[in-house]
Amino acid sequence: MLLEMVVSAFADRIAVGTTARHLTYQQLWDAAGAGAAELRRRGVRHLVYVGQGDLAFPVALYAAAWAGVPLVPLNYRLSDEQLGELLAQLRDLDADGDPLVVTDDPDRLAHLAEHVVSLEDWVGLTTGRPGGDGEGQGQGDEPDPSTTDGEDVAVLLFTSGTTATPKAVVLRHRHLTSYVVTSIEFAGAGEDEAVLITVPPYHIAGVASVLTNAYATRRIIELPAFSPAAWLATVRDERITHAMLVPTMLARVVEHLAGAPADCPSLRALAYGGARMPITVLERALAAFPDAGFVNAYGLTETSSTLAVLGPEDHRAARDGDETARRRLASAGRLVPGIEVEVRDGELWVRGEQVSGEYLGRASNLDEDGWFPTRDRGWVDEDGYLFIEGRADDTIIRGGENIAPAEVEDVLLAHPAVLEAAVVGVPDEEWGQVIAAAVVLRPGGDADADELRAHAREHLRSSKTPEVIAFRDELPHTPTGKLLRRQVLDDVVHEIDREGTAT
Repeated sequence: MLLEMVVSAFADRIAVGTTARHLTYQQLWDAAGAGAAELRRRGVRHLVYVGQGDLAFPVALYAAAWAGVPLVPLNYRLSDEQLGELLAQLRDLDADGDPLVVTDDPDRLAHLAEHVVSLEDWVGLTTGRPGGDGEGQGQGDEPDPSTTDGEDVAVLLFTSGTTATPKAVVLRHRHLTSYVVTSIEFAGAGEDEAVLITVPPYHIAGVASVLTNAYATRRIIELPAFSPAAWLATVRDERITHAMLVPTMLARVVEHLAGAPADCPSLRALAYGGARMPITVLERALAAFPDAGFVNAYGLTETSSTLAVLGPEDHRAARDGDETARRRLASAGRLVPGIEVEVRDGELWVRGEQVSGEYLGRASNLDEDGWFPTRDRGWVDEDGYLFIEGRADDTIIRGGENIAPAEVEDVLLAHPAVLEAAVVGVPDEEWGQVIAAAVVLRPGGDADADELRAHAREHLRSSKTPEVIAFRDELPHTPTGKLLRRQVLDDVVHEIDREGTAT
């Protein structure tokens, strides 16, 4: 329905791809129709996507919706064993046969799945042009109109499994459609607008970016492999007007610029989200991209993406010296339309049409009134700005005092020698837990544990000062920028057990 609205008015506008290789909205519509026909011909029950993002992904997303089958984007970085386990889980759901897998590495997956199609072959099949150069008009008869309704499953997204066994979040058509139509202005983008997507297809932001930018009629370009130099070059060469980065990516761009201006005159909007943004990185980014409107987006897979937004006006006010606005840079902004929030014992609960809270094969996580527990701790100020303190499970309890790791991390990151910091609670017989910090120094940075503790004491009371400081070359993150805090904790505890100290 969303794509049909766009193609009816903007058929010849470029929908996805670079200026050299792309699909118009008409071509995307035709390709989605051809893909849907192929899915129905094969009797496919699930369409699996294992790739870094290409013309094939938008085609797969809309083709699956048209055919009335769930799209299942999987993490291409998983091991063969992990991918095999997830594919086996899907096969258990498909009583009538295996799912169809579209992948950029068919040789790797050939022994894991019975039906495997390369990205190139999938694009070629759906556009009618071998190699998928985007010039075809699809092939075969257009399938019958979709009979999919709002309750049908649109997308299954497996959680990262960083703290537990991965589970599949169920997003139904009504969840995704509600998010798009309540938060995005239809055809609101100018013909010159183009968005650069760097989040992978298996992340909710990757799915939501395709849906929202297509609905806005903004050209979509995927950057398959991120590097600061490649990102900056693409922004300049493709005249990107909108972009979204996870905080670790934005930090790498800022480090790459080394204090120089970004020189990206076309860039009007720069969104970040998916993980916590250190204030020091954000302030350097604001200086590097002075003409871009910054947006912080907070959301979850279970909520069909964004729940709250901190907009450009708040970022500009902070950059211009407004102290209230500067404090609010630590917030996630205000709730998007249609979302309600409650704070229960420090934990955020949310409700709205876009909220799923459903996992495949499990009971719903919604309470009897439709509220979903985010497992994030936070609060809302008097003007409706939402502040996220971190995951409830990450809270450190030292001698009965609750300590948010983010508060300690922000202080450590303010030290000029510190590039990254992760704070965890280490088990302790006397206090229950004591604070430990894993720290990455900047290239050429010089600071020892005593200096960092002294710095922390200047800004925090002694109970919040790290008692253990471990220096690392890098910190572990997921590909979408989330800190693997459990891995940090295990690493620090192992070092303490082995050496008696991590300082």
